[in-house]
Amino acid sequence: MEMEEAAQPPPTVTDEEQELVDAFNTKLTDCPKLPITYNWKDITKEFTDCCSDLQLGELLHDANFGLFEAMSAIEMMDPKMDAGMVCNQSGRKVLNFEQSIKAGTVKVRDLSYQELIGVMDTTLACLVTWLEGHSLAQTVFTNLYTHNPSLVEDRILKAITMTTLKMVDVIKDKVIKASVFEEEDFQTMIYGFKLATEVTDLRVSGMLKEVEEEVTRKVKGTRVRAGETRSEQIEQEHEKAVALHARIKFFRVFFMALLAFNKKEVKAGVAEAKRLVQQAIDILPMIKSTISLGTQPQSTDVPHPKKADFPFLMGFEPLVNQRLLPPTFPRYAKIVGREQAMEYFSALLARLTNVCDVVQIVGFHSIIDFVSQFSRGCPCVLSRSILQQLILPQNSRKVLGTDLVQDTLRDAVRAFVLPPAVAYRSPLYNNPAVKEMVDTLLLHAVRPLTNFLQAFGHNRARQRDKFAQLLEDISNLQDEAEKVDANLHGLMVAQEPKKPFKACFGSWVMYHTLRAMMAYIMLGFELELYALHEYHYIYWYLADFLLAWYISTVTRADAMLQEHEATYTENPGKGRSNRKKTKKKKARPLEVELLLSQGLQTLCLGFYKAVNGFMLEGKIQRPAREFDNERVRFEHRFGAFNCVMTPPLVQYDQYYEICDLKLLENQPHRATDVYYTAHNLFVQAILLFEKVTNTNSETNILIRVAKTNSVVMKLLAGGHKRDSKILPSFDFSVHNTFPIIKLQ
Repeated sequence: MEMEEAAQPPPTVTDEEQELVDAFNTKLTDCPKLPITYNWKDITKEFTDCCSDLQLGELLHDANFGLFEAMSAIEMMDPKMDAGMVCNQSGRKVLNFEQSIKAGTVKVRDLSYQELIGVMDTTLACLVTWLEGHSLAQTVFTNLYTHNPSLVEDRILKAITMTTLKMVDVIKDKVIKASVFEEEDFQTMIYGFKLATEVTDLRVSGMLKEVEEEVTRKVKGTRVRAGETRSEQIEQEHEKAVALHARIKFFRVFFMALLAFNKKEVKAGVAEAKRLVQQAIDILPMIKSTISLGTQPQSTDVPHPKKADFPFLMGFEPLVNQRLLPPTFPRYAKIVGREQAMEYFSALLARLTNVCDVVQIVGFHSIIDFVSQFSRGCPCVLSRSILQQLILPQNSRKVLGTDLVQDTLRDAVRAFVLPPAVAYRSPLYNNPAVKEMVDTLLLHAVRPLTNFLQAFGHNRARQRDKFAQLLEDISNLQDEAEKVDANLHGLMVAQEPKKPFKACFGSWVMYHTLRAMMAYIMLGFELELYALHEYHYIYWYLADFLLAWYISTVTRADAMLQEHEATYTENPGKGRSNRKKTKKKKARPLEVELLLSQGLQTLCLGFYKAVNGFMLEGKIQRPAREFDNERVRFEHRFGAFNCVMTPPLVQYDQYYEICDLKLLENQPHRATDVYYTAHNLFVQAILLFEKVTNTNSETNILIRVAKTNSVVMKLLAGGHKRDSKILPSFDFSVHNTFPIIKLQ
């Protein structure tokens, strides 16, 4: 049926109806306009009277609008509070990519080498700014070419733009999968932009290779030949071609290095990535030296409060995505300079080279030491994420892509104490019940110990929170390990009454518990959480408690390891000559760790005594008694250890009795003896550290700290600057936990 409904004609109005409408409108027009009045009532007195009933600190508010909502609320359209209003302050019209092309302010074809160099350098600067924690909308996507690469006709510019989008996608994927970032580290939101997912990685690298070869021909065509003189213009053209070639190659090798870290064969991928990273390192000096050849950001006459922080360059618009930001307080994003961006990449590539060494490490404990040492350099989120993914690849339960985590932990226990339950020649090794108990324990240990490893991947401030959360899981694992040891003891006594099963698994879990506790305390110094008058009980807790337990645990493990190796690994009954060979002194794997922990304990005691000496002479300012409660501060500093049963938390009363704090009440005559004691402790620490074979940079730094402080303590014991009222200073620039004491 194809009939269409006819349009309805407008309703007809009779003459009488029209007269009534006109009369009504006339009456409305003739009516006098009455003033609008409000019946206001003053409630100031009643309001004040009601407020007087509230006690100090009380707040009356609606159930759905509390203090948090009041502090988080923003006023829409207010430039100081609404990020979207920044555009209205620029004093110029903000154009998107298509509008800029129509206006002729952006070129999409026939870009000069100088313009390409400028675009590439600024793109790298924006990428660095994003890696430092800013949003993509305010950094990488201020590059208008990334909004729609299909409109770009210049082959070189299109290849670079596609590679930039691909690098953003790969980096974002790595950081999210590693899951060692926080809000302040990294912004993952892409604001609806496409990251060239329709193009394969292989195609993008091929595009780069093609334009690289094209520029290579240009470089060869402008190269000086023997006996030939060139004009200055040709010379400049050659320099720009070489600079552009270096940048294209850098984009290619850096992108391919990121992809190489994703290979399933971890060791093969790391070997390839290391080779590509080294190529990128070799290219960087050329890029740094030719930054001036690119188009430089142009100054604008339009007034803007922060115009110097934005690269006003062709193809870049810092405010183009401002409307995409959520209506929150404006977050200021300053694009780093080009020189600074190159320095960032130089440090990043050096860290990635260091990361590649992790595949050469054997043993779970050695991996933890490597990650811990790597974390002390405060690496960026990308290098931290790549390291974590290499050790524990996503969707894989294998360490470094080769061994299951449970098997790696089994080898770690075997290397630490060699329990009879995992010793090949032990009568318990082939017992099905023993195997089930050990497997269950190791399976339950996977989560807390991988979290322990992952905690070192976070930034230094978040690591402390992660260790506090981790202690509860490790404490539960410790209880289970003690139960396993007790059950294995019963089985061992039944088979070999003269060889009881010792607390092997309990000692192993205790080792990791103490490491987490010590890391929690030591990070407080690096994060500057402790006041000077708190140092005495912080160093005391480290020395007399945590390190004392740690030394006891390592000593016990070392003794058990030697005993079990002698029982389960040596070949008995093979002649007298063989027995003589076994009497040779074997290397003790835990000997170095024992010496280091003893040196750290002595060093902490030296600091404890030094601070006590300053307190005796009144050279450390302490809070007024009426405003201070040391018990509260003590319990707050070590409150995270409440969940740990072993070692038990030291109570303040116990600490007060042990240290006899009443003796620290301004008694200058006792300070000399305390300074001498501190001097001797620092000297003893030096001797312990010097016994360590194969000393690394960390040990050398500790020796330097101990030597300097021993000299300072000797001077103080001799009366140097005894009458000085200037407070001593603690310099943490050399070491984050153990400072150099300086006398002003």
